[in-house]
Amino acid sequence: MQRYVIYKRVSTADQGRSGLGLAAQDRDIGLYLETYSPEPFEVIEEYLDIQSGKDDDRPELAKAIDNAKRDKATLLVAKLDRLSRKVSFIAQLMDDPKLALRVASMPYADKFQLHIYAALAEQERDFISQRTKAALRQAKERGVKLGGLRDATMQRNKVIQTQANKRADKLESVVVPMRQQGASLRDIAAALSKAGVQTARGGQWQASQVKRVLERLERI
Repeated sequence: MQRYVIYKRVSTADQGRSGLGLAAQDRDIGLYLETYSPEPFEVIEEYLDIQSGKDDDRPELAKAIDNAKRDKATLLVAKLDRLSRKVSFIAQLMDDPKLALRVASMPYADKFQLHIYAALAEQERDFISQRTKAALRQAKERGVKLGGLRDATMQRNKVIQTQANKRADKLESVVVPMRQQGASLRDIAAALSKAGVQTARGGQWQASQVKRVLERLERI
């Protein structure tokens, strides 16, 4: 029998209390178990950390790894960044011959492929950081005042993102099952509009808007 130890991580206490982010991880893990796992299987334990992915000192992750190795189970996570955002840390896990690892969103990826993916993701994050710093430096050289206005804009954007996440979370139980059952984006949009569910601006749903909701659910 295939045995699993499941590990999940959210970044803040608010996400931990609200379930924001956990629902998406539960969905991906459930999809993996139902579709890709050998049968029969058993989930022997689940662990959850409420910490940043930059922090590798996570007690629940350590317990999950020890449990998986002790009971000869596979450590299962929804996405690779739930383990860590550092390629060096992920590389240590990949090099452990006693640890079996699977990532639900990449069901066929082996350890070597996961290592490459982690390295590419870290490079992309570093590039985005450098690009942001360069843009701010150029703006300052042009005489643009940074600080108060930028902080206000960032705060406003944060509120907008939070509201969008909440709307997506409310729609998850409707759009995700329909999509998994093969409904097209256009069909889901039509169903939402027919049910009287309005968009954020009070209009009718379009396929592109449904796509954005599904992508947001993947991120959170």
